[in-house]
Amino acid sequence: MKLAALVSGGKDSCFAICESIVHGHEIVALVNLKPCTIEASQVEIDSFMFQSVATEGVRYFAEAIEVPLFQANITGTAVCQSLSYHQSPSDEVEDLFNLLASVKKQIPDMEGVTSGAILSDYQRERVEQVCKRLHLSSFAFLWRRDQRELLMDIISSKLHAVIVKVSVAAIFS
Repeated sequence: MKLAALVSGGKDSCFAICESIVHGHEIVALVNLKPCTIEASQVEIDSFMFQSVATEGVRYFAEAIEVPLFQANITGTAVCQSLSYHQSPSDEVEDLFNLLASVKKQIPDMEGVTSGAILSDYQRERVEQVCKRLHLSSFAFLWRRDQRELLMDIISSKLHAVIVKVSVAAIFS
């Protein structure tokens, strides 16, 4: 299948592309949502859905794998915060819907979307809902993989990852 890859600039979305290719899919585009402003004080936004740190490097990844990059600003907020997503016009998920709809118009043979979702039902549910509305298949090849095994696979793949952010629920407990 021809897939668009949701990328944040992080190792998970990059490795998800590798896994998509291993599973026989072709990446036809990279898709990225970024903060409206890229000033040092505002690079990190309060998003339940999107990683905003290091998004400025995504264009280099698109150049390296020779696929078009489609980017848009995150204009919405997390209006619907329940696990099950319900369309809300000013929700940040609608930014993803609008961007993927635009990509689908420009690449009509795109059949699905791959993401680096691993443990977040919140994120996976939203990507799946957007894909369903656009009649696209959703792939999350890293979903629920053993964390130690996944890290070892990323290291074995020779993916060069640089830590720019750590985000955990209870880092000091």
